[in-house]
Amino acid sequence: MSNRIREEFIQKKEPVRLNKYLSEAGVCSRREADRLIETGKVSVDGKRAGMGMKIYPGQTVKVGNKTVSRQDEMIVLAVNKPRGIVCTEERRERDSIVRFLNYPVRVTYIGRLDKDSRGLLLMTNNGDIINKIMRAANYHEKEYKVTVDHEITEDFLKKMSRGVAILDTVTRPCKVEKLGKYTFKIILTQGLNRQIRRMCEALGYEVKDLLRVRVMNITLDGLKEGKYRKLTDRELNELDQLLEQSSSLPGGRESRQERKDGAGKK
Repeated sequence: MSNRIREEFIQKKEPVRLNKYLSEAGVCSRREADRLIETGKVSVDGKRAGMGMKIYPGQTVKVGNKTVSRQDEMIVLAVNKPRGIVCTEERRERDSIVRFLNYPVRVTYIGRLDKDSRGLLLMTNNGDIINKIMRAANYHEKEYKVTVDHEITEDFLKKMSRGVAILDTVTRPCKVEKLGKYTFKIILTQGLNRQIRRMCEALGYEVKDLLRVRVMNITLDGLKEGKYRKLTDRELNELDQLLEQSSSLPGGRESRQERKDGAGKK
């Protein structure tokens, strides 16, 4: 199914030298790729490839009779992150989300969840989507289910929803709903660093469990902890509509602290 997000992603793909293309496709090193090209074992769109040529999106590359791909496909994944996994691309971190996921295409996260938080994490190789979803000025919703250490009061709910003073600013008004004696739902449209934990702490509560259940139109429903899935065409089309008027550029209505924290942890 055609999708504007996919089409824009393909259009923005830059051409890449053939030896780099083969390397990124996992065929061989660049040096070995040059040898394959020199010996005539590589073809592009049915014709013998030449040294130094560039590959554009949509072209067919073969080594012998085997078609190879650099995975130019746009990837958007919904991941159910377990507690203990760290949102970082730092290779030295043994418990990084990148190591944990071990996905064959390089993808990165859209909005962090801290090590002790769990739930829905979107990951993609489309930087434009990341910027549009995480830009605070676009007011996109993220929904969480939170368990705290003592009973939730009406006063607590009112203060959380009206805004709490943290990090030299006051959080945006947000939707808060009591789910149980110690559990509530909160919907945010900003991403200050460890925002929910800091808000609760400021009001005398400690977060015992934090689960993200939704990012915009994407939900955690049916996705087991530690597992991932690709977004469906329907989800991508809905996401496309929601992002249509969103800016991926810096600036806008967010506060100085929001710009500083950007895709802050919860």
